[in-house]
Amino acid sequence: MPKWFNVAGPCKADIHYMLSPLARVPQLEQLITQQGYFVIHAPRQTGKTTAMLALAQQLTASGNYTAIMVSAEVGAVFPHDPGAAELALLGSWRDRAENHLPPELHPPIWPEAAPGQRIQASLRAWSRASKRPLVIFIDEIDSLQNETLISILRQLRSGYPDRPNHFPHALALIGVRDVRDYKVSSGGSDRLNTASPFNIKIKSLTLRNFNADEVGQLYSQHTAETGQGFEPEAVNYAYDLTQGQPWLVNALGKEVVEELVPDPTETVTVAHIETAKEVLIRRQDTHLDSLASVLREDRVRAIISPMLAGQELGVIHSDDRQFLIDLGLVVRNPAGGLMPANPIYREVLPRVLASGPRDSLPVIRPSWLDTDSTLKADRLLDSFLSFWRQHGQPLLKSAPYHEIAPHLVLMAFLHRVVNGGGTLEREYAIGTDRMDLCLRYGDVAIAMELKVWRDNRPDPLKAGLEQLDRYLSGLGLSTGWLVIFDQREGLRPIAERTTTEQAMTIGNRPITVIRG
Repeated sequence: MPKWFNVAGPCKADIHYMLSPLARVPQLEQLITQQGYFVIHAPRQTGKTTAMLALAQQLTASGNYTAIMVSAEVGAVFPHDPGAAELALLGSWRDRAENHLPPELHPPIWPEAAPGQRIQASLRAWSRASKRPLVIFIDEIDSLQNETLISILRQLRSGYPDRPNHFPHALALIGVRDVRDYKVSSGGSDRLNTASPFNIKIKSLTLRNFNADEVGQLYSQHTAETGQGFEPEAVNYAYDLTQGQPWLVNALGKEVVEELVPDPTETVTVAHIETAKEVLIRRQDTHLDSLASVLREDRVRAIISPMLAGQELGVIHSDDRQFLIDLGLVVRNPAGGLMPANPIYREVLPRVLASGPRDSLPVIRPSWLDTDSTLKADRLLDSFLSFWRQHGQPLLKSAPYHEIAPHLVLMAFLHRVVNGGGTLEREYAIGTDRMDLCLRYGDVAIAMELKVWRDNRPDPLKAGLEQLDRYLSGLGLSTGWLVIFDQREGLRPIAERTTTEQAMTIGNRPITVIRG
């Protein structure tokens, strides 16, 4: 049977290329031997479910345990009705057990119990009836909310002291968030802010991404299956783009070998990986779309907005910073500060945020193209100035992050330009006080430095010219644009204050300064 790169749901060894699902989750068997109750949290599509399915099968096959992975997701539709959620969960769990365990290990008939006690009573009955120590892995636990979530966690805590004879020998909660970030609405907070009422956990574990060697191993499975090779540089580039995020690694491979290079006699190159990256970002498949959906949360915005603008992060609660790390959106830069978790996410974040302004754009004739489709920088500048003066003010209202609305509107315009066959590269980081853009279209490259002039701050012209000079030097370009968005109070309308002027950098590079 042929195998494929998997981008939907748990991996299946008979049809998917996959690495050892347990290699990236250390200590699990030791925790189970210790009768541990623990948490596994990691971003979506990193292999949590695959790993725990494999471990449950392995433990059951050993003859030493009755191990099963169940899901809490069916209870998510009853956030304020624990009784209804319990019935849905127990029905789903029975189906799961009967489908994946031998008959002699099936649970007994669930006992009668009052709402709010059914999970504890049922797990107690199953533990007593089981011929082996019972191990339960509860997936999608953080899909539960409010009274239902609190009820389930309290029942698990209440039964914990009775293990292993009268409650599961070991148990894991599996989700995107750590326990402290489970969603509740009681008490005026949307988080538990503490491990309680699951303070019985002995450890919180996460799954690491693939390392560079593992990306090569995964892609080499396709080579062994079909004969189609990957250039070493292509494998390295795939790792650089994804930083080993499992879904992205598989998605690049799938796009390349099924769509871009379906002929197995053709070797996969860096150019193929680059094209696949652009396709994934433009298409925003389910994984990328689900990441983008959290950008609407206030505590996410509080970090992503200054990151895109290059501002200081300010006072942000440590739990909020860790929340974004747990989601896989950002990582801690070894040199300091938070940054997007990988180059693909670095592109996705501003593109998603610019989608509102982009959908609000008027029809713009591509006057920046010559008859042979060559991009003319002077025409592009004229077209942008005309667009900005006419439409900039109203389009600012369509941007979801007010603090960086000008950046998002400019990027929306530039996306209209590159949709004809170019690319737009971005560089941004907390504390740099800028965003760098490089528009490439054919043989033409235009570097842009975006700065904001805020109240009680000096004109950013001097700092911008110095920063743009360094950016141009790194790109090997001789000229560029410095765009200064003036966001001080009491200004004239954008149409009246938008101007251009010429300046020179300290490296004697001629610069067009755009003030708007």
